[in-house]
Amino acid sequence: MKMKPVLYLCPALLSVNTIPQVLPPEVLHIMHGLRQFVAEDIRTVRRFLSKTGHPRPIEQLRFKELNEHTKDRELASFLPYLLAENTGVFSEAGVPGIADPGATLVQLAHANGIKVVPLVGPSSILMALMASGLNGQSFAFVGYLPVKRDERRERLRALERRSYIEGQAQIFIETPYRNMQLVNDVLKCCNPSTMLTIAADITGAGEYIKTQSILKWKQKLPEINKIPAVFLLQA
Repeated sequence: MKMKPVLYLCPALLSVNTIPQVLPPEVLHIMHGLRQFVAEDIRTVRRFLSKTGHPRPIEQLRFKELNEHTKDRELASFLPYLLAENTGVFSEAGVPGIADPGATLVQLAHANGIKVVPLVGPSSILMALMASGLNGQSFAFVGYLPVKRDERRERLRALERRSYIEGQAQIFIETPYRNMQLVNDVLKCCNPSTMLTIAADITGAGEYIKTQSILKWKQKLPEINKIPAVFLLQA
């Protein structure tokens, strides 16, 4: 009896030139045994696989793109692809399914009896939480905050209230070029005693992770404009 193929959730890099430090040899071995992939951005994954030393010419590998522009009605077209052979799915950075449209592909796999295997790799969200010193027993990842300033500030106040009531760390991210706008809104809206973690360029040469009160952050901020970052808040 032929076994159904496997969907492997493949980790990507958070920072360039860190493959030996963040990806175990067994993970690379599995990736190098795959011939077809689903990617949030095909060009990024092609470059990444080439950098890892994939044994097959990149031109011989197959790719389908799944990102925020993929319509729900298009998802069914991925099923024959997944059933054909083992498939690796990649996020743009970090791990699939976390702040990433890959979760919908995983749902499709589960619904059709396809085995899903997560591979070990770096997650900026979990690494930031690990290094924050905030509540790792109770936390919520809330993704991106609203782009409009008034809505963003209202959301920040709501997250601070939730953190105060539940004792829960609140984790969020932002498009890198809006990092400083977000941080300034946090300083504007939140209480001086509330703790804020700024974690930027995780695993990179310029890695910066620091937790302190809003009051202390007002004295000096790091320059993290256009640098991938994760933020944690706890009242």
